Amino acid sequence: MYLATMAAISAWRGILPPSVLLCTACAGRAAPGPAAPEQGLPPVPELHGPLRISIVYPDSLARVEVADSSFAFGSLGDGGATLRINGESVAVAPNGAWLAWIPFRGDSLITLRLEARTATESVRREYRIRRAARFVRPASAALWVDTTSFAPMGRVWWPGDRYLPLSVRASEGATLLLRLPDGTAVPFAAAPAAERYRAALLGAQFGDPGPLLGGGAGTPGAEPLLEAIKGSDTLRVRWPLRLALLDTLPPLAELDDDPSRRGDSDGITVGRAAPGATYTWFFPAGTRARVSGRINGELRLALSSRSEAWVAASEAAPLSGGSLGPQVIGSLTLTPRSDRVIVRIPIGTRIPFQVIEAERALSVLLYGAVSDINWLRYGAEDSLVSLATSRQLAADELELQFDLSAPVWGYRARWEGTDLLLEIRRPPPIDPRAPLRGRTIVLDPGHPPAGATGPTGLTEAQANLGIGLVLAELLRAEGARVLLTRSDSRPLELWPRIRFADSVDAELLISLHNNALPDGVNPFTNNGSSAFYNHPRALPLARAIQRRMLAHFGLRDLGVGRGDLALVRPTWMPAVLTEGLFMMVPEQEAALGNPAGQRRYAQAVLEGLQQFLAARAVGRW
Repeated sequence: MYLATMAAISAWRGILPPSVLLCTACAGRAAPGPAAPEQGLPPVPELHGPLRISIVYPDSLARVEVADSSFAFGSLGDGGATLRINGESVAVAPNGAWLAWIPFRGDSLITLRLEARTATESVRREYRIRRAARFVRPASAALWVDTTSFAPMGRVWWPGDRYLPLSVRASEGATLLLRLPDGTAVPFAAAPAAERYRAALLGAQFGDPGPLLGGGAGTPGAEPLLEAIKGSDTLRVRWPLRLALLDTLPPLAELDDDPSRRGDSDGITVGRAAPGATYTWFFPAGTRARVSGRINGELRLALSSRSEAWVAASEAAPLSGGSLGPQVIGSLTLTPRSDRVIVRIPIGTRIPFQVIEAERALSVLLYGAVSDINWLRYGAEDSLVSLATSRQLAADELELQFDLSAPVWGYRARWEGTDLLLEIRRPPPIDPRAPLRGRTIVLDPGHPPAGATGPTGLTEAQANLGIGLVLAELLRAEGARVLLTRSDSRPLELWPRIRFADSVDAELLISLHNNALPDGVNPFTNNGSSAFYNHPRALPLARAIQRRMLAHFGLRDLGVGRGDLALVRPTWMPAVLTEGLFMMVPEQEAALGNPAGQRRYAQAVLEGLQQFLAARAVGRW
């Protein structure tokens, strides 16, 4: 599932009241053209049975993340019924499914009054849901502070010579001061965003957050007090923050995403440019770096004199003693193999690094390293790596680049002792007349666990598996070797799926999904087909599959996007994740439960794979 945005459309059965947008055919279609066999969504089957009102989403009394409007969907058991929600008509699909976009009026508790009718029956139901507290604006108070908006709060460790930014949401036009336990008053300034205020602390410490690394939570208490003043009103609230200053020489940490040695992880700690930001670095177990800060469970590492990364504090252990000065890189050795070229980089300790991919090149950025590369051995003559070069980007950042004679197909980077090994994969031999013949393809029917559910209760996991089984048959008929990450309904976590694809040397990885939306996003103006990739080499494959998906279903083009998704992050092969249809849209859910619709989806992916491989076979992207 992934959020996308597109232009507004008219709903099925004509123009609807502005307060509630409703439809069953929520997917827009491309401009009419010559009808092709098996094109578009299959018809929704008719269903007639006992009248009932089922609400699949949202759950009763659930807290929805929405400011003013959101969606609800479910089914009635009879496609001939009519439905009204809070007095507004809701379209009902022939199979009884319905989807509505509903204004949320009032305070935190929202009541939906549903009434369904047929010629012989009528059913009424009252349904309550709650709006998340941060979306409920105080109605009468002239002065208020949103205590859920304190940032940061909790336990923080920070260098004494760096500012710690603070922010809070409160009444517009108020004066805010943070009074520290030692009596210091820190003023806030109004931010450009309405009702948002910012300040910064320098060299302050109060309370006991506990040890920087390892166990222990410290001792609560000695928290600052936020004072808000507006006119004659004053409001004071505790800011739940305990702050300690880092030592002059911050400690060293070693990363390990499996500290308890359970063996159920991928051996990688992800790094982010800011807490909660997208993944940027992938540090193998044993990587070492200096700690430069911590906010609750997020640890900041100093990769070099100018680069920092945030990692999970639970995946870092303290190193007693030792030093981590710049490592001198003195030689490189390239060893050609039948399916790869192995680059060995002797370093001396497991310093942080980053692999950067271009169309026909791979670069390794080594943090805390300097070049003294007198020897660069290419080994036996080979056609894949055409040139290897080094460049000192900063005093302690070294870039090694490997230019290739063909577009990147895949790579691995791993430690062997303190030597870093970069394995560059050779592109497979492809027959342009039969591009799928001999290819090893792993199909991943996404979910369970989790996944979306449609109005009639069809789960995304069921739909994805049905498509995967059909696609496997089609690919095998074309001569491909096909393996599935799952072939039944048992839950399978993300890491075993990725490990499986890597273990069988998959040449391509396709993760099959169908979409949904978060609270507050209008499904009538935000549905269609999309595909996702992570590494540049997979972009042409994502585009090819997306083109064929649009040709087969005629839904809106939500485009191809780069996504920070687990199943498109593997580096050993091109990997793509498809989001062909929307589970929550009645007509699209019906297509996903229909063998004809599943086959159409599978055929689109098959044709996209054929186009991608055929283009690679003749040197065209």
